[in-house]
Formats: sequence, structure tokens, C-alpha cells
Amino acid sequence: MAADTRRRAPARSGIGLALAALLLVLISLTALAPLLQGAGWWWSSAFFASLMLLVPVGLRALRLRRAWIPVVDALLLVAALTLFFGGGSGFLGFIPTPETIGVFSALVDSGAASIQQQSAPAIATPGLLFLLAVGAGIIGFVTDVVVQTLRMPALAALPVLVPIVVPGLIVEGGTEFGILVLSGVAYLVLLRVDVRARRSAMDDGVAAPGPRGARRSTVGATLGLAGVGLLAASVLAAATPSISTTYLFGTGPRGALFGAGVNPFINLGQDLRRDLPVDAFHYSSDENVRPYFSLMTLDNFDGLNWRAASRELDAENTPDAIPAPPGLSDGVDRSTQEITVVIDDLSTSWLPVPYPATGIAGLDGEWFWEETTRSIASADSTTIGERYVVDVLQLDPTPEQLRAASVSLPEEMAPYLALPDGSPPVLAETALAVTSTAGSPYDAAVMLQRYLRGADFTYSTEAPVDEGYDGAGIEIVARFLEEKTGYCVHFASTMAVLAREIGIPARVSIGFTSGTSAGTAFAGRTRFDVDTHDLHAWPELYFEGIGWLPFEPTPSRGSVPDYSRPASVDTSGEAAPAAPSESNVNPDTGLPELSDPEPVAPSTTAASETTYEWLGLAALVVFILLVPAFIRVVVRASRLRRTRSPDDPAEAAWTEIGASATDLGFGPLDVESPRAFATRLETQPGFRDDDARRALRSALVRVERERYGRAILPGEAQDAVDDARDVIRSLGAGQSLLVRVRSVVLPMSLARSLLAFAAGSGPRRA
Repeated sequence: MAADTRRRAPARSGIGLALAALLLVLISLTALAPLLQGAGWWWSSAFFASLMLLVPVGLRALRLRRAWIPVVDALLLVAALTLFFGGGSGFLGFIPTPETIGVFSALVDSGAASIQQQSAPAIATPGLLFLLAVGAGIIGFVTDVVVQTLRMPALAALPVLVPIVVPGLIVEGGTEFGILVLSGVAYLVLLRVDVRARRSAMDDGVAAPGPRGARRSTVGATLGLAGVGLLAASVLAAATPSISTTYLFGTGPRGALFGAGVNPFINLGQDLRRDLPVDAFHYSSDENVRPYFSLMTLDNFDGLNWRAASRELDAENTPDAIPAPPGLSDGVDRSTQEITVVIDDLSTSWLPVPYPATGIAGLDGEWFWEETTRSIASADSTTIGERYVVDVLQLDPTPEQLRAASVSLPEEMAPYLALPDGSPPVLAETALAVTSTAGSPYDAAVMLQRYLRGADFTYSTEAPVDEGYDGAGIEIVARFLEEKTGYCVHFASTMAVLAREIGIPARVSIGFTSGTSAGTAFAGRTRFDVDTHDLHAWPELYFEGIGWLPFEPTPSRGSVPDYSRPASVDTSGEAAPAAPSESNVNPDTGLPELSDPEPVAPSTTAASETTYEWLGLAALVVFILLVPAFIRVVVRASRLRRTRSPDDPAEAAWTEIGASATDLGFGPLDVESPRAFATRLETQPGFRDDDARRALRSALVRVERERYGRAILPGEAQDAVDDARDVIRSLGAGQSLLVRVRSVVLPMSLARSLLAFAAGSGPRRA
């Protein structure tokens, strides 16, 4: 009996610790709710966290050596990820193969791109779900190691702080205070469960793993530690938003735009939607010279995201003298304008300058121009405090020069034509329909700009967020062409994608429009002020012999360049093709032949969202079904624990026997005595062997003696628990699987207890 006690005590404490740790982890995952749409992501993450915390309980019950449990748990995480995210690449479905590594790598890239592209709350794409599953699995794994293997549950605060702190780095307000409170309470519960488990082990004479010390009340210490942790989490969550709100603009709430490693699209919309703009910079120029100021150029499009191609800065490329931009020939008329810029409240490693600049003077930090895009960047300086003078070219190509631009493009233009495989057919169909009568690539570009600025399209910073298509990915562009409302990110990305569809190299520039006149003079010329409401995105298209030219497809924003609005557009050409291959390009127009439109394929993103919604609903149903079972487990554990107390321990054990019989459908009757109930139980199939009958009779003798005679001896408490467990096992031994499952999922003893409570009566005794 003593050996059985030593074996069962750690198992019972392990279950309690696992459930308490799981509660803490699940609450901490809820802190990510402001960052993601829907609830499917939470159920997916909760599944992987639960797997990492609950499976080790079974491994410990099977007597697996402690050192091997984390190893098996880690392998289980990999197997589960392979099964659910491997796309069938795993051997037998769950054993990873080299192909699985490629699938995981693609999911990581997709998730990272989605993080960069989307603003909060983001759509939970497959890539994001994979990253969340990995993160939740790791948090669950680490929590199990510190709580169960090392038996140092206080350290569980470290992994769960990750999801609690992350919202503060991305959205205003950080983690909701209610989540912080619940996390603190769950942490307190975990510490308290550990204390009770250690005391129980000491009572049983079993040494609990982990640090040991003199037995004393730890309620005060536990409350104090939880209070300090909650206070620290509150302060941290309140402070972390300042990391993002002061990175670009020194004051006021903002999005983390243009930060290191952050794609500019992620929060441009948030800055445009802010109620009170923040001054970025001011400049002086002639009244008729009001350029756009480019910060960075996004030339790499993978279907999910526009990003700046990774290029190293060349220390030789100092901005005091910048060569002419790529593709510009001597025959294009140009003039040089001088513009003085003073930074107000803009902090970024990208310098706002008009394109194309030929020289910059007066900079304090170390700045360099980028070879391909001519963006001005610094590896270790920011724009704070900068005042500089920019010499910028004003190009004035004629429509004739633009129409005469060579159709033959240099090889280095190939990346600017790239589009992902499987793009929605509506993109090519729209591009071809709009430009079918264009006489040249230039005329096609003008037609695209005119189409997007037409009456069918409207400017709105709110509609894409409300309707769930904020961003610039290929699926979002297709959705935008259907909804026809958005802001500069949507218009710029759409024109660039449509231009690539018909063979015109295109990229997207991010920066500021020309601002508003201050009505005062500065540096001897007119002063213009630029703030966060002037943040903008626009496409740039390439024409051989002229180079990169900006266009303005966004209605009611900025100004349309003169060269992009000629008095007439040449429509003498043939229609353009779906793809600019050499075999079907019209030699007279430079545009491909019109092909028959293909039916629009359904959006895989929408299908994925629907799938995850159903999975989330199914998980919710399963969770609701398991709630009674969980409550029943807690009630049983509480009753059996009462057998250790001096107050009616045999009664507690007998009550649990009656409740278990009730769950199986043959509980005690209202008028039935304990002996009559025991006699009826002996007729059940599970009590055919002598050990089962002995345990039942021992439990009966104890409860009768306790009710009608003397209390049981202290040394009999564990025997009462063991006999009760044996009787409960025997109750279900002869029952069908359906009956046993029903007794777990729908425990009738809970319903009877609730009815008795509602009627104001106490528990019924058999």
C-alpha cells in the first residue's frame, strides 16, 4: 500500500500542475487577440500548447525516465506540425522528410511576409498560423520543462510573458488590462497548486522533485510574488507601446512605419487614419516646384508583399554627388532645382528626398545612395536634427519620346516584371481590357492611371480595414479591383501589378506628397509643411531612354504629372496579351495580343479563412462538451482529497463512489441505505472478482462505522482513497464503451447536484 501511495502522489500532483500551467498559457495566448482577426488562430495555438503540456502527464504516468520526457515532447511537436502543416509531405503523414523542411521554410517566409504586410488586426494566413503554432508549442514545451521537469513553476512567467508583451510592440494600448489580471490570477493558481502538491507529497512521505525547504505557509509569499509579477507585467505592457509610437515620430501615437526590418505598408494606413497629424519636415522651393519626397523604393514583389530588395550600402556612394538615374538618356529635357529640407519630428534611417537627386549637402550623419533605386539610407544614423540641401532633376519628357521608348528591355529589368505563379486571372483580364487599344506601353500606362482615377474608384482609408482587405498582396489587389475603394497602398500596388501584367517594369515608392504651403518664406523661397497625413505610396514605371517615372493613380491625392496626361492618347495599336512573352508581342505596339479571358479562380485565402472558421467552431464544440468532464474530474479529486481530512473521510469516499455509479446510470436511490446500495453494486459485472468486492465491502464498513459509530483511524485515510479508486474502476469495467464515454462527457451526478442545489437541499446520502 505504501508503494502504491508513492506512485500515485506524483501522478496526481502532475495532473494538477499541468492543468494549472495550461490555464496560464491559454490565457497568455489570448493577449494576441488585438493582433489577429477571428478565433481560429487561438484554437490552433491552444491545441499545440495543450499537446505539449498534457501528453507529458501520460508519459510520466507510464514511468518514462524524466530526462527522456522533454525529448519525446519535442519530437511530438515536430510530428504534429508535420501532420497539420506539412501538406502531406511527411512519411506516414507525421514523420518529416526533406520535402517537409521546404514546406516549413515556405510557411515561415509566408508568415514573415504577412507580418510585414498586414496591419493589425491581421488575417490569420496559413503562414501566420504555422508561426503561431510553433510559438505556442515552444511556450507549452518550455512551460512543461520548468513546471514539471525542473519543478520551478515560478519560472513559468518567462515563456508566457512573450505573447503578453508582443501586442505592446505593435498596437496602441498594448495588452488589455483584463488579460494581465487573468494572467496574474492563473500564475497565482499555478504557484498555489505547486505548494499543495509539495505538501501532499510530504504528507505521503514522497519527496517532490525540485528545491526543498522547511515546511511553512507560503500563501503570503505566493500572493506577493504574483502581485509583483502582475505589477511588472502591467508596467511593461504600458511602457512597450512607446517603443513603436516614438520610433518614427517623436511624439504622439503612431504606427511603426519605416522602422528597421519593418515593411512600410504595415502601418501606413494607421498613420493616415490618425486624428492629429505629426509634423514630419518642412522645405523651401519655388512655388511651382512641389515634388514628392521618396523614402524608399519597394521593387521586390512575391505575391504577398512589396519589399525593398536586400542590397548592401556602398561606402563609396556618398550623397554629395549622385550620378544620373538608370535608363535616362541625354535627349530628355531636364532642369536642376535646389530644395532645402529641415526635419521636424521624423526619425528614420531613410532620408526623404525627391527623385532623382543629383547631390545632397549639409548632412551630419553617414548617408549613402543605393545603386539601383537611388534611395538615400544610413546604417547607423537617423533623420533627427538633419537639415540639408538637395539638388534634384526635373525631367520633362515629351509624349513622343515616351511613345518611342524602346520595347526591348535590358536584362536587369526582368525582376521588375516578375509576378507570382497562379495570380488571379482578374488581374490580367483587367489590364488587357483597360489597355486593349493602347498604341504603346506609355499609352497603356496612361490608360491604367486614368482607369484607377476614374469615377468607379473611391478613396477611403477605412473601407479596406472594415472589409478585411487591407494590404498590398496579390489576392488583396484582386479584391480591391472588385471593391473599388481603398487608399494609396491599394492604388499604387494595383497599378504596379497591372503594369507588370502587360510587360511594363514597375515598382512602388513610399514617402510623402508635396505637403501644403505655409504662406511664409523660408530660405528665400516659399515654405511647405509636410506631416503624417501626407504619407503616400505611388507606382514608378520604367521606359527605356527615360528611366523611372512616377505616376499618380490615387484619386483625390497628390498631383498628376504633366507627362502622364497628354492631350490625346494613341489608341491605334492592337490589344495586349496576358503575358509579355517574345512569341506573341506585337512588333508595332510593343504589347501582346488579347487572349480569351479565363474564369476567375476562387480565392484560396477566403477558402482558408472558411476552413479555419469551421475548425474553430468544431474546437469550440469539443471544448464545450469537455467542460462537464473537466468539472467532474476536479470534483472527484476534491472529494478524494477530503479523505485526508479528519472530517468524515469515509463519507467523502463513499459519496464519490455513489456519484461515479450515478454517471454510469445505476446510482444510489433516495431510500437506499449504504448496505443496500453496495449489495446492488455487487451484481454489476465489474465486481465478479474478489479484489473488487473486498474494496467495496471495506468502503462500506468504513462509511457505516463513521456514520453510526466511531471515526476511522488517521492511518486508514489512504486505504479509504485506494479502495474508492478500486471500486470506481470496477464500476466501469463491465460497461460498454458508449456508456463509459457518456459517463465522462455527460456526468449525471453533476446534474443531480445542481438540481439539489437549486432546490435548496443538501447532497443525497446512500
